[in-house]
Amino acid sequence: MRQLFQQMISAMPLWVRSLFTRATSLQLLPILVTIRIGGLVLAGLAMWGFAEIADQVLEQESHSMDTAILLLLKSWHTPFLERVMLSFTFVGEPSSLLVVSVLIGIWLLIERRYKEATTIVIAAAGGGALNYWLKELFARSRPQLWERVVDVQHYSFPSGHAMVSMVVYGIIGYLLSTHFPRWSGLIISSTLLLVVGIGFSRLYFGVHWPTDVIAGFAAGLVWLIACILSLEIWHEFRDEQSRLKDKSLLPSSPAETLL
Repeated sequence: MRQLFQQMISAMPLWVRSLFTRATSLQLLPILVTIRIGGLVLAGLAMWGFAEIADQVLEQESHSMDTAILLLLKSWHTPFLERVMLSFTFVGEPSSLLVVSVLIGIWLLIERRYKEATTIVIAAAGGGALNYWLKELFARSRPQLWERVVDVQHYSFPSGHAMVSMVVYGIIGYLLSTHFPRWSGLIISSTLLLVVGIGFSRLYFGVHWPTDVIAGFAAGLVWLIACILSLEIWHEFRDEQSRLKDKSLLPSSPAETLL
């Protein structure tokens, strides 16, 4: 995945790449802000899907479909499956996400990977704040089709478990796959299974409408891509600075070598 982002960076126009060579570390922040905007453009398809779902929610066009899906899932309930779904929903709780983010952040700091540690903080905080704002914006009530097994608060749309889990576990999975490339396939597939399981558990317990979860995944994907892209630009910037520094230490001509 990192190679894909590096290829995208290499394909940028020369005038854009030249910004990296002339910029100092104090100029890095505005560059990263610009790249995050670019990440939103690259995730336009996910954002479009989110907007379409949001329109349906506001017009109440999806209510009958949402209800039918939840009632179907209710018919699948078993004691064993309930315990499995409780485990998935637990690791998607805000407290669990906070603990995981802190532990991974500490590990990254110990490894002196300060850029990645910063990205974890930005991704988690940004995802949580964005989800809260969207819930307040749409103010959709939660389903009440049967007695709830889990406690829920705040509005329903979009699902915070789905959205923030997509961001936090997504960025952690990405960082782990780049740190352990040999196990990248297993790490990425496990991350996908975890995130999808968390979203499905919210439907299983009837605390979210299906469109809540889909919208949460879509909005989370937008922010996740922006964070990953900005991190890769950060890496490229630092690598370019190192290359320029090494190049400046080399003689520019055979004559200089003789001198």
